[in-house]
This record gives sequence, structure tokens and C-alpha cells, in this order.
Amino acid sequence: MIDSAGNNHKRAQDPRIISLVPSLTELAFNLGLENHLVGRTAFCVHPADQIKNIPSVGGTKQVNWEKIDAAAPTHALVNIDENPKELAEALEARGIEVVVTHPISPKDNIELFQLMGAVFDREKESEALVDAFQKQWEALSALKPSLPERKVLYLIWNDPLMTVSQDTYISQMLAAINWKTLGHHDDARYPEVPLNGSTLEEADFILFATEPFHFQPKHLKAFSEQYPGLKAKLEIVDGEMLSWYGSRSVLGLSYLKQLAKTP
Repeated sequence: MIDSAGNNHKRAQDPRIISLVPSLTELAFNLGLENHLVGRTAFCVHPADQIKNIPSVGGTKQVNWEKIDAAAPTHALVNIDENPKELAEALEARGIEVVVTHPISPKDNIELFQLMGAVFDREKESEALVDAFQKQWEALSALKPSLPERKVLYLIWNDPLMTVSQDTYISQMLAAINWKTLGHHDDARYPEVPLNGSTLEEADFILFATEPFHFQPKHLKAFSEQYPGLKAKLEIVDGEMLSWYGSRSVLGLSYLKQLAKTP
């Protein structure tokens, strides 16, 4: 059972898990591992009716080491994009087995489900997620040839405005409906946006995500006032549906089909 960092994991025996990635916390619940979760981040918000039962140990970048030690975890779930390498190394130094993830394309979720199922003895649950994902993926793939190509500017942060490069999970999710993200940067996966006339004119849609920055109608209003004539291109999109891998990806593919119907 090899993770995204090349670490080989044995099947866990009565694990005590901390999850430092919101989407992986949700996945752990969907795999029936809630009784094994002993810690999560303050940003872990799903499932909303159960998450408060799991103590917070900090954020995705910094943690409270006293709370980590008190939780006495055997395993930690991390992601290469969301958690600093130094944090993973510090967890390992405490004798905690770190399971590293890094989905880049939507189909990487299949490998993620299988990894989690194998490590934590949840093969039946993980295969159910694989089946659900594949059904949605096949339906979307059948639809894709009929969809026009769109160029989109996808905004993830405000002040400074930031977007996503094409080697990111978000960009490759949108590519599944022939939406090509603008603002790619070879040296930055989440670059600042070059708000020049050509970029704005080239975009068919300018998408304001609700995650990680929670764009709201007031931000679209301010943007349209700054750039008159673009109002028809502006749209708020559900950032969780487009950026959360794991079990949320099944819903995310269905959400993509709805976006594809945008006039």
C-alpha cells in the first residue's frame, strides 16, 4: 500500500487517526472511520452534524502539539498541497505514521479510495465509493464530446486575486467539461492573476469560488464596477465541489454536469 510520497503502509490495527485535510476528514467518515478519528483541523466542516465530536488540533499549516500529543494518534492524514513538508516530518518524528495524499486529476480519487480502504481495513466501503465515482465519471465522459470549449478564469483568493494553474486538481476537474483555466504559470500552481485586458476579454466566464476564500455577491459587484462590461461573465461557484477530492468528488462530478449547462 504505497502512498503519494512513496511510503509503504501496512494494514493498521485499531488506528487512532488525525486528519489535517478537510476533504480527507469527510472521506474518513464516509469510510466508517469516525470512531477512529481522534483529531482534525478547525477547517474540517463536514459532515456538519458529526464533526464537532472530533477535537480540533489546529490548522492545515500549524498544529497545537500539546493537543496532538494528548490525542495520541497512530496515523496522520496529510496532503502535499495543503500541509507543509516540515509538518509531516515533525509528525513522523513523534512516531506517527503519516499517510500522504496528492490527487491531481479526478480519476486519482480511485487510487485514494483504494489506499484508504487498504490501510484502514475498509475495502468494502472504498469499493462502493469507487463504483459511485466511476458511474459519475462515465456519464460525464459521455457528455464531454458534445460540450463546447470554454476559457475560464477561476479565482480562489481575494487581495491579491489568485487563480489555479493547469496542473492542479481544480483545473483538471474543469477540463472534464472542456473548460480550460486561464492564468497558468509554470512556476506557481496557485499564481496571482494578471488582470489585464487580454485575460479578461479571453475568458468566457470569470468564476469566483466559495473555497478557500468565500467569494460573495458583494465581491462580484465590486469587480463589475471596476471592470464595466464584464458582469455577464461573472459567476459564483461551489469551491468545495470543485476542489475537494475524496468522497466529495462524487458529488463534484454531478455538479460539473450542472455547470456544463451554463449558457
